[in-house]
Amino acid sequence: MPRSLRERLFMLSMGSFLLLYILWPLGGLFLRADWSLVASASHDGEVLSALWRSIWTAAAATGVIALFGTPLAYFLARQSFRGKSILEAVIDVPIMIPHTVAGIAVLMAFSPKAPAGALLTSMGFSPVNSNLGIILACMFVSIPFYVDAARDAFYSVSPRTEKVARTLGASFPHVFFRISLPLARKGLISGLIMSWARGVSEFGAIVIIAYHPMVAPTLIYDRFATFGLKYSTPVAVQLILVCLGMFVVLRILAAGKRKEDAEI
Repeated sequence: MPRSLRERLFMLSMGSFLLLYILWPLGGLFLRADWSLVASASHDGEVLSALWRSIWTAAAATGVIALFGTPLAYFLARQSFRGKSILEAVIDVPIMIPHTVAGIAVLMAFSPKAPAGALLTSMGFSPVNSNLGIILACMFVSIPFYVDAARDAFYSVSPRTEKVARTLGASFPHVFFRISLPLARKGLISGLIMSWARGVSEFGAIVIIAYHPMVAPTLIYDRFATFGLKYSTPVAVQLILVCLGMFVVLRILAAGKRKEDAEI
């Protein structure tokens, strides 16, 4: 057997442990689920509403993060300054702190008694026990996943290419939107996917600021606490199937776009 093949097989066998560690619990969940309940859950209005709310609130949070996080990520990738490591550490804080702590922090920042919460309330928006509260919680926990991925994507774009375009008379917006963003697109898409996935899966922060209306993770917990494992498992299976399907579609679309770019 060629040495290179042996090395690849060794690396694959070592890495397959983690793959098995993912598939084993998920396989057990699917095998032990009551599929008659899973089928009925697919027609349950409460389940469908929670699943859809998880999807669109996470997408809304990701959209806001992308709007403000892309310039921030570009700034971090292109500038070196005193305190940069502190700023990057602040961005990563939501990854490190417990999610219930994140929820308490968001609640204290946007409760009706806080200035920001009072302002939103005066404008007719309720940040507590509302879709807005869910979006606020998702934004807090998802920011690092997009900003870090986008920053690394911009790092991979050569500043020399941008400078050449500027010396040829291109404006900064033209360089940014026509050169930097397209070249960093792969990392940006990955960041969007991970940020959205983080929001869909969030429970701890959301349950603090918005137990109602329920998202899928909250509904799973509520049914587990009320009815037990048998009736919470079907909702969990539905959420996994939806997320897996969307992940596959997004990855295929991203891979297809990369293939088109390579052919060009």
